[in-house]
Amino acid sequence: MAPLFTLLTFSLIICCISAKGTPSPGYYPSSKVSPVSFGQGFRNLWGPQHQKLDQGSLTIWLDSNSGSGFKSLHSYQSGYFGAAIKLQQGYTAGVITCLYLSNNQVYPRNHDEIDIEFLGTTPNKPYILQTNVFIRGSGERNIGREMQFHLWFDPTQDFHNYAIMWKPNEIIFLVDDVPVRSYPRKSDATFPSRPMYVYGSIWDASSWATEDGKYKADYKYQPFIGKYTNFKLQGCTNEASTSCKPPSASPSGGNGSLSTQQLAAMQWVQNNYLVYNYCHDPRRDHTLTPEC
Repeated sequence: MAPLFTLLTFSLIICCISAKGTPSPGYYPSSKVSPVSFGQGFRNLWGPQHQKLDQGSLTIWLDSNSGSGFKSLHSYQSGYFGAAIKLQQGYTAGVITCLYLSNNQVYPRNHDEIDIEFLGTTPNKPYILQTNVFIRGSGERNIGREMQFHLWFDPTQDFHNYAIMWKPNEIIFLVDDVPVRSYPRKSDATFPSRPMYVYGSIWDASSWATEDGKYKADYKYQPFIGKYTNFKLQGCTNEASTSCKPPSASPSGGNGSLSTQQLAAMQWVQNNYLVYNYCHDPRRDHTLTPEC
């Protein structure tokens, strides 16, 4: 009876969410993590002249001279990593605004990465939120695991919270505490396990970012601006003891799986806003992504 009860509960929650039109996860991991100031958690990495800190809010921008990026002071083995981000309106084609984990500076030819990327767009078309996972990738071996979403709000009108929860057995991508994607550990070969730093940046990716490179960055619209605030870093640093545990993603605590209500909210997002899933792309060689 238990599995049937769980299925009925899940179905009922999906119906209720669909009727209201707004996902409700029922649990809010961001409320369990205290914010840190930019200086407490990060430093400028590149483009310092294109970065401004004002009352806890960081603005970075891209123009024809440079973009800008920042990096956490510590590397982490797991944890919750987030920020509230506000994107620019209008023509932003070719421009990437992002928050991500990476060890590419430590393993430049063989790195891991977990991405939240906003793909710039043209007027009257929505931004695409791209989530991605790389494992020991470089060059032609840099196998992306992209899932792309539209959002159920306008990300240019206000700040919204975006986060990566990286646990030893699962990666969860969250938007305003709503899980939009879960990437479970199915094998060591398909899951990042080496320490990574937290990064943010804005840069020109005209070759691929907007409709596979159809629309490029147009610098008559410069500067292209990304705003970040409410930085959250809580996890196990590279120096932490083996007893260190990352924050919980669900009300069950520890490394427990998402609750029924969280899963229903995630399913609602994927039913309504998912626009690309690498596992469903017939052009991809799925022998390279066995987790599919």
